[in-house]
Amino acid sequence: MTFCLGIKTKHGLVGLSDTRITSGNETTSSKKVFTVNREKHSFFIMTSGLRSVRDKAITYFSEVIEQQDESFTKLYHAVNEFGNQVKIVAKEDKEFLEGAGLNFNLYSIIGGQLEHDPEPKLYLLYPQGNWIEIRKGTPFVIIGNSGFGNPILKRSFHYEDSLEYALKCAFLAFDATRISANDVDFPIDTVVLKDGEYYTKEKRFEQKELEHISAFWNTRLKKLITEVPADILNEAI
Repeated sequence: MTFCLGIKTKHGLVGLSDTRITSGNETTSSKKVFTVNREKHSFFIMTSGLRSVRDKAITYFSEVIEQQDESFTKLYHAVNEFGNQVKIVAKEDKEFLEGAGLNFNLYSIIGGQLEHDPEPKLYLLYPQGNWIEIRKGTPFVIIGNSGFGNPILKRSFHYEDSLEYALKCAFLAFDATRISANDVDFPIDTVVLKDGEYYTKEKRFEQKELEHISAFWNTRLKKLITEVPADILNEAI
């Protein structure tokens, strides 16, 4: 499993992914974010699913970027092309993977801003190569292990919030997932793209750098629970 989160705000985009890779009883760490930064041309791709499918699709797409990058003037052009590469990998490998009992399950979050995009865009690409745009009404998407982080985002985050606030929400959503699932873990990779800057900033964090935030959140959450006005509930005791 994995945890990849993309958030869209009025100020830009925030992305966060874990690096845990599981294979049977073995666990390793590997980057799940691919970025492109060129003049007035910046986007990132985060993926969940079989690592072999991801690596092959990204490799094919990287070659396309080298040859055709200037022809992509809006992000959906790049999303369509990455979807085409996923379809090619499906034609080559899907039958054999499914014959071995493995699912062709590559989901992708793609966010960025190209020169003709009026604002940063965020998309969810399905294994079949089709996509949906993540918009203001529901301004975030999680792929992989989504159940534990969703409540924090739905209760706390709004499209108008700052990038700083969005990044805090993203970390807390990851942290809730990490303590609830043994297949999601540090290190984490973050990406931030500010509206109109056309540059995706990447940063990796180790657990020891952020454990004080987890401790702060746990302490405050426990304190708040004790302060909940619940006299009516106490009638059950």
